[in-house]
Amino acid sequence: MSNTNLKKYNIYQIGTFLKGNENNNDKDYVEINKDYLTCMEGLKVDDKITLLFWFDKSDNEEKRSVMRVHPRGNVNIPERGVFATRSPMRPNPIALYDIDIANIDFEKGIIYLKEEIDAFNETPLIDIKISKNCVDFKKYEKNETNKE
Repeated sequence: MSNTNLKKYNIYQIGTFLKGNENNNDKDYVEINKDYLTCMEGLKVDDKITLLFWFDKSDNEEKRSVMRVHPRGNVNIPERGVFATRSPMRPNPIALYDIDIANIDFEKGIIYLKEEIDAFNETPLIDIKISKNCVDFKKYEKNETNKE
């Protein structure tokens, strides 16, 4: 595949995913880079967030050129286009996880996750978004709509 006419963009790593261990009650967590601690303001325990990761272990020309895969690597399932799967092999190895916040340490920049996720330890975190289904988000959206 030729990418000569495709525009490239810069993505910044805002943090790192870390697997749970005995020091954190076995909770998986993300550690936010110090430059982005202010971005955590407004997050709270039980918020549902979307974590966006750069699957750096799939960031090579061979894996980025894969267009079709067997879902979950199961050859008994017919191949499909990567956009119809959650495969890490894709043109841009971005992974999304919708998850609830178990706890937050604002001083250290740590967000503990309620559930385990299947990312590798030290996977780069590239963004966090609050879920549109978050109750506070809906209240805010309703209040903003009523201002017009």
